[in-house]
Amino acid sequence: MAMNWKTGGLLLGFVFFLAVLLVKPIGVSTQFVILDGIIGDAVNSELVTKTEEGYTSTNAYLAKSNGKYAKSVMNPLNYSFVFVLAMAVGGFLSVMARGGLPARERSIPDLWRANMGDGVALRYGATFVGGFIVLYGARLAGGCTSGHMMSGMMQTALSGYLFAAGAFAAAIPVSLILFKKEA
Repeated sequence: MAMNWKTGGLLLGFVFFLAVLLVKPIGVSTQFVILDGIIGDAVNSELVTKTEEGYTSTNAYLAKSNGKYAKSVMNPLNYSFVFVLAMAVGGFLSVMARGGLPARERSIPDLWRANMGDGVALRYGATFVGGFIVLYGARLAGGCTSGHMMSGMMQTALSGYLFAAGAFAAAIPVSLILFKKEA
């Protein structure tokens, strides 16, 4: 019971429009930094401190923007952090509403098997490395695909269009190189 891609695209666009109209543009990669800060603060209680002016941190990234990120570490139940958690919960609920994940989808996809073999370790390793590279690049660029490409393009920001062009300019040749055989 899959949703038509056109309907899904329109619904996603509507949700993004509502988010920008009612709250702020959507972006999620910063919340991984906030999660790191929450874990770091649990290990080292001096990582984030409250001052008379607000919040600060011994970590330069968390302290930037007048302690905005340090404040989020100390008060994680804010719109952005809850939004990221809700994305994971929403994805899980969506799968459950469709009757769970079929065994075929839990196994290695045919396209991967045709090009990379049956190795689960390689698949997990490639997924981790790919995710790390994307997240590192997102933080290096000061945003992520949802912040730059989706929200940025919706707001007609030049950086959003440049990011989208760069993402596709990299993704298409890499896909063509990695997945030469069809399933």
